[in-house]
Amino acid sequence: MIVDLRSDTITKPTPGMLDAMMSAKVGDDVFGEDETVNALEEKLANIFGMEAGMFCPSGTMTNQIAIKCFTHPLDELIADQTAHVYRYEGGGIAFNSAVSTRLLNGPRGILTAEMIEPEINPENIHFPDTSLVVLENTVNKGGGSCYTLNNIAPIASLCKKNDLKLHLDGARIFNALAHTGDSAKSYGQYFDGISVCLSKGLGAPVGSVLLADKATLKYARRIRKVLGGGMRQAGFLAAAGIYALDHHVERLKIDHAHTQILATELAALPWVSNVLPAETNIVLFDTIEPADTVTAKLAAKGIKANSTDKHRIRFVLHLDIHADQVEYLVSVLKSL
Repeated sequence: MIVDLRSDTITKPTPGMLDAMMSAKVGDDVFGEDETVNALEEKLANIFGMEAGMFCPSGTMTNQIAIKCFTHPLDELIADQTAHVYRYEGGGIAFNSAVSTRLLNGPRGILTAEMIEPEINPENIHFPDTSLVVLENTVNKGGGSCYTLNNIAPIASLCKKNDLKLHLDGARIFNALAHTGDSAKSYGQYFDGISVCLSKGLGAPVGSVLLADKATLKYARRIRKVLGGGMRQAGFLAAAGIYALDHHVERLKIDHAHTQILATELAALPWVSNVLPAETNIVLFDTIEPADTVTAKLAAKGIKANSTDKHRIRFVLHLDIHADQVEYLVSVLKSL
């Protein structure tokens, strides 16, 4: 048995999703004529209470476009030191936008208004202009930790008071919503931009959508074109996103239940020294042996997992992991 827990990006389209993709009505999206892309963008904008959306190949592209739209060269953005936009997007903040980054150290990647406020630069020729705050929900390096709307509201208020833009890297936003029970539609009142990834927990093969107001997205489409993200008959891919939104959101709770099982079992094992709180579909745990030694033992049993530090391993649950695979994984973990 193979159990692939490296990421929720490794899922394959379901038969129903493939059918939806193959029957999609398409046109040229750069001309705005792909009706399936248009339908996906409108659908997500309505879900999150935003004006409009723009389909892109990846979450990295939507995040980088948003940063470009919400800053000017020599500005500075504020983010947690674990943020995907900083750690895992190839230095794109500096390369694409000529913007510096003020890094904070939130508990499991979660920032507060009280942490952010003293880091906003005063207007002074010696300092970059602080112009943007970026949040991530869920926080990958935080083990799938979540912001609630109650956490977000004071940050949004602080940003508005200081004329800062607020962007959400919503790579796993639907996992966060499944955990918190918050309303997606409420997000639009707080954020200037939201990146929604369709190719992680929702199981689409490709794609993220940047949500914002129409004026921002007019400029964003120009940036998307410059970055090479102007796809043509992209409706075949957008159809997978629509199918995922219609069929794969509610089932995220299954992944979360599997996560809870694994976190409980790991906490009882003598070779595991610590398990981070598991809120959504990610389990981070620390091992007494080097993590690479443990992942090699797991690989020998057909279990694929990544180490994220010298003694830390990450399991990511997704729609291609079923109850029998979780049961098998638990038996292997107990045997190590």
